[in-house]
Amino acid sequence: MDILIDSLKERALEHKNTLCIGRTHGIHAEVTTMGLKFAQWYDEMARNRKRFIEAINEISIGQISGAVGTFDHLSPQVEEFVCENLGLKPEPVSTQVIQRDRHAYYLAVTGIIAGTLEKIATEIRHLQKTEVLEAEEFFGKGQKGSSAMPHKRNPIVCERITGMARLMRSYISPAVENIALWHERDISHSSVERVVFPDATILIDYMLQKSIDLIQKLIIYPENMMKNILLTRGLTYSQKVLLALTESGLSREASYAAVQDAAMRVWRDESLNLKDELLKNDVVKNNITTERFDSIFDLKNSLKNVDYIFNKAFK
Repeated sequence: MDILIDSLKERALEHKNTLCIGRTHGIHAEVTTMGLKFAQWYDEMARNRKRFIEAINEISIGQISGAVGTFDHLSPQVEEFVCENLGLKPEPVSTQVIQRDRHAYYLAVTGIIAGTLEKIATEIRHLQKTEVLEAEEFFGKGQKGSSAMPHKRNPIVCERITGMARLMRSYISPAVENIALWHERDISHSSVERVVFPDATILIDYMLQKSIDLIQKLIIYPENMMKNILLTRGLTYSQKVLLALTESGLSREASYAAVQDAAMRVWRDESLNLKDELLKNDVVKNNITTERFDSIFDLKNSLKNVDYIFNKAFK
């Protein structure tokens, strides 16, 4: 996990100022940077590392306390001696078994980690679409993307991670169901645990290894990112214009109507751009200075707080 976290940090710093379009609901929103995507993934994986350490501590527990946990036939000192030598902590209160809320917590954390890896893979899958192509999995010499179509370069590692995350989530439900045992013990949990624990642990390790390779070799296309930023011909600046109008004293309703009217014309006609359409509106021209208006449409302004965010993320 540490290698993946370090790799995400390295790519974040590499692409800190690589501009790309941000998307909400799958639709172009405002400009961000590829470095911020990596930084977000770094921050989330750092939290996952803390969670995993806590989960390991949660299940690093031992007990040798008899048939119902009362030490009826064995001294508690035996449990303390054995646990100390195994690097475990004695369970404060046990029955015949250690309570399964601990194990459920461990599997829940592995499921969350898998969710983060799927999140990263899903984003890259979208960025690799032919019509987007802002990032791409490494494609080795002699590798085949499709047995039928020689031109294909498919995001197979991302798809594999996505599929395995579904499997990882399926292990959480039986782990939680294992908490509710009959009285001081039954064995409804043990047959489940023989499957889910080795499978989940091996699977999350495999997913992490694949994710490391994915991130370290990921190909980034800044030219395509810029092309996609320009694709909507200035529409991504609509909120900045809206805020500038409201700051000038115009009501939010009137500001929104003025910007949306111009924006809808740009959506319908690919020969138009938002800046020119807004300048046809006297409401806009009379309430925003020329200097402020030009500043709004300056891409460099999208970078003004990136250093602040990176300082928070990487301290």
